[in-house]
Amino acid sequence: MRTAGLAALTLATLLSAAACGSSSNAGSQPTSTAPTKPCTADDIQVGGAFGAKPTITVPSTCLPPTQQLSKDLTPGTGAQVKVGDSVATYYDLVTWSDKQEVDSSWAHQPFQPFPVEPVGQAPVIQGWNDGLVGMKQGGRRLLIIPPDKGYGPGGNQGIKGNETLVFVVDAVTVTAAG
Repeated sequence: MRTAGLAALTLATLLSAAACGSSSNAGSQPTSTAPTKPCTADDIQVGGAFGAKPTITVPSTCLPPTQQLSKDLTPGTGAQVKVGDSVATYYDLVTWSDKQEVDSSWAHQPFQPFPVEPVGQAPVIQGWNDGLVGMKQGGRRLLIIPPDKGYGPGGNQGIKGNETLVFVVDAVTVTAAG
């Protein structure tokens, strides 16, 4: 009986050492950990001035936010966008999952502003209808749009389903409703 107990203890020790690693693994690299906290608007890096094509850098160190976020990068000094107004915009779009640009008004020829009218009910994604309100003419805004306010589970024209969208939008002109 004593021999069986000793054999069981030896086997348990060997299995424990194999599961936890041994000194032969001393030179291996630690495993990376996946991000656990959601990003904020401040975590997204944007370069470029109003009217110029921006650069957008989406980090890998945090998760995509589940709520829509916005940040005025250039406040603007003109008329403020209200529900029902029209706004002519320049924009750049990067998808969160692959961190690649997928659309940009700067890439369209002829280069011209993209009209959004009437804001709040325009035929654009809900994240734009919500996110443009409050911008001022001459302003640049970062919009981080979760899937439920973007293209949802179906995606759209090369944008995967359930994708978080990162836009930089310039309000070129604002025209009051009426």
